[in-house]
Amino acid sequence: MKKLINAAALCAAAFVLPAHAADAAASAPTAQQTKMSTCNKDAGEMKGDERKAFMKKCLSAKPATQQDKMKSCNKDAGEMKGDERKAFMKECLSK
Repeated sequence: MKKLINAAALCAAAFVLPAHAADAAASAPTAQQTKMSTCNKDAGEMKGDERKAFMKKCLSAKPATQQDKMKSCNKDAGEMKGDERKAFMKECLSK
């Protein structure tokens, strides 16, 4: 009897879990949707051709690599030294 109950529970779980996972995946925004939202927010009050050009550039932009971030942060840190530089780099690289 226990084997029958366990088998029935496993069958029920096999149907319920994938459906729940599909619902969760469907409700989460995709990377493209997130990027579109961010670009729209950054575009602010732009209108017409200016907005169109901005959105095209924003949506086609590749994310910065860690190496690109490091170069930029090092340049921005300039002549900072010690704890000040360490704190700045930590903040800069976490963006």
